[in-house]
Amino acid sequence: MKISGVDIRPGNILEYEKGIWKVAKTQHTQPGKGGAFMQVEMKNLIDGRKTNVRFRSADTVERVRLDTKDFQFLYAEGEDLVFMDTETYEQISLPADLLGDAAAFLQDGMQVLLEMWEERPISVQLPEQVEATIVEADAVVKGQTASSSFKPAMLDNGVRVMVPPHIASGTRIIVDVYEKAYVKKAD
Repeated sequence: MKISGVDIRPGNILEYEKGIWKVAKTQHTQPGKGGAFMQVEMKNLIDGRKTNVRFRSADTVERVRLDTKDFQFLYAEGEDLVFMDTETYEQISLPADLLGDAAAFLQDGMQVLLEMWEERPISVQLPEQVEATIVEADAVVKGQTASSSFKPAMLDNGVRVMVPPHIASGTRIIVDVYEKAYVKKAD
């Protein structure tokens, strides 16, 4: 579907110069002289490159719709992660860097969403929040018990997060995967 350069929004997936790009930021600019344009910051979903492009209102660009499929994480094999299609039980191996920092939150049997372009997986979405166990938490410093104070803690997957002072080692908590932030204590 073709869209005008000034209709581009963050989150859009665009086909530009034979690549697939995800729009990170946009800024609409209307200079005193000349026509308005949209300054667009994009990231290539295939090779990870970033670029800034100016689109004028007369420019058109192809907006791409990605297919999504449910997969289940099975196991890690070296630098690769193995997933299984929940409908066909077909297994697929993908590089761990496709997930970025979120890969640390993968758990055996976790349901994930693969975004596909022309039958090729280009990104993996984990659930927004996962449950994890605190394996190491600093002791509370006396006088530092104000509600806004947080202390560092280590999760069972090796990720460090900031938690409230009342959270101790061995506690199960809910963590925001993409912000790497404490959400609440698990039930």
